[in-house]
This record gives sequence, C-alpha cells and structure tokens, in this order.
Amino acid sequence: VVGMTRPGDIDHYTRVRTYKAMLERLCDPDRIMLALLPLAMRMAGPREALWHAIIRRNFGANHLIVGRDHASPGSDSKGRPFYDQYAAQELLAQHTAELEVSAVPFAELAYFPAADAYEEISPANASGALPLSATEVKESYLQNGLPVPEWYMRPEVSSILSQSSPPRHQQGFCVWFTGLGASGKTTTAEILTVKLLESGRRVTLLDGDVVRTHLSKGLGFSKEDRDTNIRRIGFVAAEIVRHGGAVICAAVSPYRATRNECRAMIGGDRFIEVFVNTPLEVCEQRDTKGIYIQARAGKVKQVTGIDDVYETPLDAEIELDTVERAADENAALVFACIAAKGFVIPND
Repeated sequence: VVGMTRPGDIDHYTRVRTYKAMLERLCDPDRIMLALLPLAMRMAGPREALWHAIIRRNFGANHLIVGRDHASPGSDSKGRPFYDQYAAQELLAQHTAELEVSAVPFAELAYFPAADAYEEISPANASGALPLSATEVKESYLQNGLPVPEWYMRPEVSSILSQSSPPRHQQGFCVWFTGLGASGKTTTAEILTVKLLESGRRVTLLDGDVVRTHLSKGLGFSKEDRDTNIRRIGFVAAEIVRHGGAVICAAVSPYRATRNECRAMIGGDRFIEVFVNTPLEVCEQRDTKGIYIQARAGKVKQVTGIDDVYETPLDAEIELDTVERAADENAALVFACIAAKGFVIPND
C-alpha cells in the first residue's frame, strides 16, 4: 500500500525502493510480484484494518499482515492510546470467514543478543532484549550519517533510508515569528536570516507585508481573510521545509488556532514559534506606518491590539523581549535555539 502518510513518516517512494532492494536480494523473481495499491492512511486503527482487508480482497489478496497497534493515531491528549495494541487483529479475526481474508498477526518482537535472534517480547524476557526504536534509528543513526546496526536493518535498506533521511543540519525547518505590528518581528527575522546564511543554510524569508503584496493580494483583514493569509504562508513554508529548506515567517498571525494549524502542516519537530512580546504602547511608539494612529482616530478598522484580538501563544519555543534586548541579541537567542535542535552547525 502506498500513498499519503503522516508528516514525518517515510514517503512511499523511498519505501518502494527498499522493497525492491529486498526482493532482488532475497526472493526468487519467478515466485513473487510487487503490486502497488494507492491508499492514504486514515489512522483509524481497527476499522482501517477491516477497511483495508475489504479493499485488498477486491484486488485479489487472501492475507493481510496486521501489526501491533495497526494504523494507530497514537495517544489522546491525556497520553492514553486510542486503541488497545491488538484491537485491529481481534476485529479482523472476527470477520475472516465473511471477508475471505486471513489476518497474519504480527506481535511485538525484539532482538536478543544472547540468542542472536528476534523473539516475541514478554514481561518475562524483556530484560534480555536490546531496545532500539524506529525513532532512535532515525535520530541517532540515519540523521547523523551513521550505519544502522545490521541486527536491526539490512545494509541495502539502511543505505536507501540514509539517502532520504539526511543529517539534521541538512533538514528543513521553520522559524515562525508572531507578535503585534511594529513589535520587531521583521527586524529580528532579517538579522537571523543573515546569521543562517553565514552558517551555510539557504533561507527563505516570508514577511507578512511582502506576502500580502503578492501571495495574498486582495485579502482584507476580517478573521476569515486573516486566517486565509496565514494558512497560505503556512502552506508555502511547509513545502519549503519538506524539500529541506529553512524558512523564516514574520507575520502578526494573531489567532492561536491558525498558528497551530501551520505548526501541524509543517511538523511539530521542525517548527519553532517565536513570540515577540512587545507591549502595545511600545509598538505604538515605533509605528512608522501610522497604522495605530489611524486606528485610534477611527480611520481604519480591524487593527490587531486595538479593535481586534491578539491571542498570546501558550507554547512558544522562544519569547523575546525587544525592550530590554536589542534585535541582534534576540536574533542570537533564536539562532542558539536552532543550533541546539541540530538544524545548523554553529560557526567556530
């Protein structure tokens, strides 16, 4: 099955390349055929396993491998799994006769060095297992250019995955500056852009005013139009990040929910929200465009901070003070955060 997956998952083109490598190495070509079925993941757990079984049966399949926590959406807001680990296997087993598709259940396995073998893990033998999760493989090995242990993954597969999982300092990321108009977002973003260019990263700066002139020309300042503008910025940023680029977005982006939509589009591990926390009275003093003066005089409407709300971030990675600190100091703080996350290699 190939198609859309969650952000951060291995794309299906890379997976198919690994399948082909395995088939060429391990299988008799006269006894196997690789056929691709386009299906997007819905993360619906047991119901998705049942749905996939029906679709695959329509394409001639008699068996379906069902893993632990199959097609799981993960945990809820309280950290509890949405479904029991083997709920999908149990549901499919109930309908095997009707569907004429047998589930091939796949239990949780672990590598045991003493036996040099994979075995089903249980509370009784867990202490003898050598733990290594897929996340650890990606973060500790592939992203650092290190070979994955052969007991975990065949060399021909890890070689392909390493090509699609470059080191962290070559991966895309987004720095999202948010705050009131004239708070200092653009000034800090421009300095940060220079610092990133000096570090060797290619950077795109999406400034709110420039975006409104080109990408969002014609939009007004109603909540709907503001949300549309921010979603457009988020979409462009997500595409840049997906292709390994660094992008800095500097826009008022007043609504928390829309900013969180952009975080989800880009991927939480690649999104750095920077709250430029400048008091309104200071912003009004810096107002070179005269927007606040016009808003106070009633000449313009829907100005954030005057007659439209600004929703303060609740979980921003960085909060900047532009009153006590200069723009270059703030840019250095953001750059240090980017470096700490591994997206750049600091200059000596």
